[in-house]
Amino acid sequence: MAVLIALAANLGTAEAQTRIKDIVDFEGVRENLLIGYGLVVGLKGTGDDIGSAIFTRESLVGMLERLGVNARSDDLDTKNVAAVMVTAILPPFATQGTRIDVTISSIGDADSLLGGQLLVTPLVGADGEVYGVAQGPVAVSGFSAQGQAASVTRGVPTSGRIANGALVERELGFALNQMETVRIALRNPDFTTSRRIAQAINAFVGGPIAQPTDPGTVRMLVPDAYRNNAVALITDIEQLRVTPDNIAKVVIDEQTGVIVMGENVRINTVAIAQGNLTIRITETPQVSQPQPFAQTGETVTVPRTQIEIDEQKDRKLTVLPQQVTLQELVNGLNALGVGPRDLISILQAIKAAGALQAELEVL
Repeated sequence: MAVLIALAANLGTAEAQTRIKDIVDFEGVRENLLIGYGLVVGLKGTGDDIGSAIFTRESLVGMLERLGVNARSDDLDTKNVAAVMVTAILPPFATQGTRIDVTISSIGDADSLLGGQLLVTPLVGADGEVYGVAQGPVAVSGFSAQGQAASVTRGVPTSGRIANGALVERELGFALNQMETVRIALRNPDFTTSRRIAQAINAFVGGPIAQPTDPGTVRMLVPDAYRNNAVALITDIEQLRVTPDNIAKVVIDEQTGVIVMGENVRINTVAIAQGNLTIRITETPQVSQPQPFAQTGETVTVPRTQIEIDEQKDRKLTVLPQQVTLQELVNGLNALGVGPRDLISILQAIKAAGALQAELEVL
């Protein structure tokens, strides 16, 4: 029995732990953002208005002139072209010829990009260099239709995607295997978590190669056994499991009424009462008219008013004991019959009273 209890405890601990790869980012393994400006052609009269969208007109004229067509004329008028911004994410260690997805977004007054074809568009990075070229048919999930008396729009017809629509033309060189030191960045910086990660790495390797330098960074030396093979080291390290530690926090979204409370939220001794006075007035006028074939009388409207007052007398004062857990807090507030909106006000009042031992963040 003792062995079974110990095994169950170990399994519960393992389930509560998280792989290092799920909570950190390794130095050099990162994505890069790309952006470009281009034209979508082939639209069925749903493109930009050439007269008002000057950038679309100049881009179209410039493209046609590069192809040997003189389009410098005031009579140029078409609704089948739209100016768009093209965005993409360059994956880490992407090689030349790799295909990536691109997103197309209209920047003019086009009504829809449905059926359009993106022309060759260079994609540049933050340094101004071209890292890819995009082209292809635009896939739009939204649509719009209208008549003289009604219209319907589903999704966003002025935005679309091109799967594998760009080719990588330039590689970002990074000699990962030649690194002698690897920095590990925590996605949620925390002193305790960074120390636990360093301890797990040192225990796995059998030496003090990892050390937390700040709440968000762990510095790891590449041992001799992994010399010129940092990829193998990272592969082994990212599978180790640690228990992340988080601060006590309550996150509130007042617009949607969503409340998220962390496991470590604690409440000091506090008394809570909640209730509202509700007055409901209902008007149900009735029609009074004389009997059939009556010689006298007339039809009149008789007002009928019904007033209901709800003082919510069943709502009582409740006391939450000192250092209650999250479950006890939820149970105590649910006993009052409060909804999410009232719960937000109660939590803010508890924080103002100094009884909420957690960080309160309002989105």
